[in-house]
Amino acid sequence: MENSLPVISTQNVDFFYDDFKALSAISMDFLPQKVTALIGPSGCGKSTFLRCLNRMNDTIPNTRLTGRITLDNEDIYAPDVDLTMLRQRVGMVFQKPNPFPQSVYDNVAFGPRVLEITKNRAELTEIVERSLTQAALWDEVKDILRENALGLSLGQQQRLCIARVVAVMPEVILMDEPASALDPIATESIEKLIHELKKEYTIIIVTHSMQQAARVSDFTGFFWLGDLIEFGDTPDIFTNPKQELTETYITGRMG
Repeated sequence: MENSLPVISTQNVDFFYDDFKALSAISMDFLPQKVTALIGPSGCGKSTFLRCLNRMNDTIPNTRLTGRITLDNEDIYAPDVDLTMLRQRVGMVFQKPNPFPQSVYDNVAFGPRVLEITKNRAELTEIVERSLTQAALWDEVKDILRENALGLSLGQQQRLCIARVVAVMPEVILMDEPASALDPIATESIEKLIHELKKEYTIIIVTHSMQQAARVSDFTGFFWLGDLIEFGDTPDIFTNPKQELTETYITGRMG
């Protein structure tokens, strides 16, 4: 892996739901302006791990995490961490598009308004346009900014959710199977978008599709029953895996 400091680093992360250990000693580094894909069968801990990276699991009762997760070398589980600020810096795109039942404009403007990023309406409008452009959606919605976002197609709604994340200028974008609810054409537009976004952001994507992982990512981590079996450059993982379990999963002999 290249010599650059990781944006996010995890060291020996264990995660528990009550007494059930969902993750075991996960150590990974996520480099700036790279896409890392997390693959593995359902229920192997990928999404749980992803939600540890912006403390979304905090909302689930009787869960606990041990180990250490740092963002720009600061412990995100330290007692004085501001969760709103953390989730601004580490944004999340979910499996199903979840636009607010408001106008397209207000969806994108929501975060900047709450965080008071802008001084005036003109600045806010500039952020909305820039974010929609970054999410490859501006040309499709520029004439319907005041219309309800729920009227958009599913693929457009998912790109709107990506625009909503980039509007607050995060460092990292987490994506939990962002294309699983979409048709092949909408999926392709999300994948193209990931290629564009990585010029500015660190992206971590959970995907069920190994083809998608191979297409969009620089690095791949293979999870199995809460363990990180193998982690490395995507071409190596897919063409020359070091672990037999990785090879068995990738060639479709199990999972």
